[in-house]
Amino acid sequence: MGSIGNCSMTLTKQAAHVILDRLRNRGSGKGIRVGVRSAGCMGFKYALEYADSIDESDAVFEDRGVNLIVDAKSLKYLSGTEISYEKQGLNEGFEFSNPHTKANCGCGESFIVN
Repeated sequence: MGSIGNCSMTLTKQAAHVILDRLRNRGSGKGIRVGVRSAGCMGFKYALEYADSIDESDAVFEDRGVNLIVDAKSLKYLSGTEISYEKQGLNEGFEFSNPHTKANCGCGESFIVN
């Protein structure tokens, strides 16, 4: 368990605030599990969920007081990613700035990696 070599993930101040607030309201959790799943028209989509446990094979990145927990399979697609929280009109949610992304689908739900 722990960060792997020079791999990393980061959060913007607003994203960290939202995650910490949600974890506090939930009352439990070791952090947020960030992963990549096969889905969508482009091949992959991001997955976020509360993490109540950390596996030995997980990488854990602490940023701004939040544990970002990444499974070994997703790590190669997520290294170097910054997660932000954006509000635009009535829409709000987490956004991913991923250096491995080659293209995004038109609806923004899925992506292709290099």
